[in-house]
Amino acid sequence: MAVAGRARGSAAVLRPLLAAPGMWPAARAIHEGPDTIEELLDRHLVKKPAAVLDEDALEAEARRRLTSSRREALGLYRDILRATRLFAWPDDRGVPWREVLRANARREFEVARGERDPEVVARLLIGGRDAVQQALDRLADASRRAIQAEEAKRRGGA
Repeated sequence: MAVAGRARGSAAVLRPLLAAPGMWPAARAIHEGPDTIEELLDRHLVKKPAAVLDEDALEAEARRRLTSSRREALGLYRDILRATRLFAWPDDRGVPWREVLRANARREFEVARGERDPEVVARLLIGGRDAVQQALDRLADASRRAIQAEEAKRRGGA
């Protein structure tokens, strides 16, 4: 009870002080605010000072980018190897398509191994992903057609 009474008493003391002129900063009109989002962000965000990167920092940044590209490339290579498991039939020479596709993928990855340009690496990764997806789509379409042909054959022969 005493605490509640003290809180009410302090509010009574503070009210006249808060109402005193000069206690609050002058109110700004709305039209004095930032005109654009960029101005708003510039005013309120803490900016990092532009650090001058020395050679070690530049090398570390390049290594970090290469590491993420390397990780993506390895992921793509693994996806290719997984996808080739589905290609079991032999080609004209009697070699399973699985082995032909794996050898081609390995050769292409070896050729691009020394590529350091991030744009070229990104383009290669995107092209590789698209090629894998297209091959799997074609395989799925061929499988569907084979299943439909088999069903039609059963219906017609039954």
